[in-house]
Amino acid sequence: MTSTPPLPQLQFSFTIVAEVDPGLPIDRRTDESLEIIPITGGRVTGAISGEVQPGGADWCLYRNDGAFNVEARYWIRTDDGDIVDVVNVGRISPGSSPDAVDGIFMSTPQFRTTAPALQWLTQRVFIGRAEAFGTHTTIDVFEVIS
Repeated sequence: MTSTPPLPQLQFSFTIVAEVDPGLPIDRRTDESLEIIPITGGRVTGAISGEVQPGGADWCLYRNDGAFNVEARYWIRTDDGDIVDVVNVGRISPGSSPDAVDGIFMSTPQFRTTAPALQWLTQRVFIGRAEAFGTHTTIDVFEVIS
């Protein structure tokens, strides 16, 4: 008889609010389209705090099977002046959530930095719960702790 392994536990780490401009169409094929959504700034609060720097973007692929692939790439300057590179990938499956099309989705953010005090960001696994609005996307970032 096999037993079910225990569920991983999550611990809240910080919130990223990324301000965005309207999406820019890049490619359209049959029933799929790709948009780049410019990231224009924002704020990070919690275990790290700082500013989302302008110049990043979110590439959003609207797939012909009803799913969405999202990949955001941007960077943060912390209040201490450290730089954190962010790559955040998510996928919204059709019917995965009644709110998915309206903007709620899960993601897997990854971080890179040379800051000694922030190396924990590069050594741990994180899950993001994101919600997209017209002018910004809010991502609550949770560390997987067990």
